[in-house]
Amino acid sequence: MADDKRGFAAMDPKKQHNIASKGGQASSRKQDMSELGHKGGQAAQKSGHAHQLTNEERSEGGKAAHESGNAHEFTSEEAKRAGKKGGSR
Repeated sequence: MADDKRGFAAMDPKKQHNIASKGGQASSRKQDMSELGHKGGQAAQKSGHAHQLTNEERSEGGKAAHESGNAHEFTSEEAKRAGKKGGSR
């Protein structure tokens, strides 16, 4: 077995570089799409076309987050700061 290289490893370095550089571009586009989605959400809010969650939907979302382990558990200090912020608005 003189040359065990196959696939990507067997390609010439220029072709490898070209393919590898596209990974960064894809990652960059993903961030762009995220920003566009955020802007679209802001526009929907302004125009009144955004879906407003009902209290029931919020509650179910919170329950699901707790069950999956993704919910943020506030410390008493965090809760105190959040309460002060909410009251000041």
